[in-house]
Amino acid sequence: MNAAHASLMDGVYRWQTPIYDLTRKYYLLGRDRLIAELAPPADGGVLEVGCGTGRNLAAIARHYKDARLYGFDISQVMLDTAAAKLNRRAALAQADAAMFDAQAVFGRHGFERVFCAYTLSMIPDWRAALTRAFDAVAPGGRIAVVDFGTMRCWPGPAKTALRAWLAAFHVAPRDDLLEFFASLSAERGFHARTRDILGGYAIYAAAHAPV
Repeated sequence: MNAAHASLMDGVYRWQTPIYDLTRKYYLLGRDRLIAELAPPADGGVLEVGCGTGRNLAAIARHYKDARLYGFDISQVMLDTAAAKLNRRAALAQADAAMFDAQAVFGRHGFERVFCAYTLSMIPDWRAALTRAFDAVAPGGRIAVVDFGTMRCWPGPAKTALRAWLAAFHVAPRDDLLEFFASLSAERGFHARTRDILGGYAIYAAAHAPV
């Protein structure tokens, strides 16, 4: 585990957890649509990479009562909040997304649904994290990602200001995220689709694994 990054994330969020979900709902766009489109099979495993406070897993628990929920995060501070919120509805663990091994952490070879919601923009080795997330998708399963985009349609000053504000929270949009997602999908025979949110403010990408 990247101990330095774990310590950084604990420091960043130690005092933010009480207001984290309330404030983030205004600019972490696309999460609820991702959840609505998950549609896991009955008794299917759903894994969140970087589950944070457990907000998304709690919403999934309400929508898909038969799903088996799993989440991990590098920040123990966030996991403590998630555990209190989920009340044992999900299996939670501390783990580094760039080194994640489904069998070692949760005793599973794969999950029917895997998703990353605004986490890759906070993970230093985000390519390794996304590769590991693809590794965790079971045959016939699906992976979905929503995160900050290139803001390609935004005026230069607005883009610069937004990126500077995000950087204060150790968030860095990954400008080649879609290209890397497409590359991983092609390598593994996944069928991928993508879309922009608000002119590139955010991106959504999903890919189905072959059976």
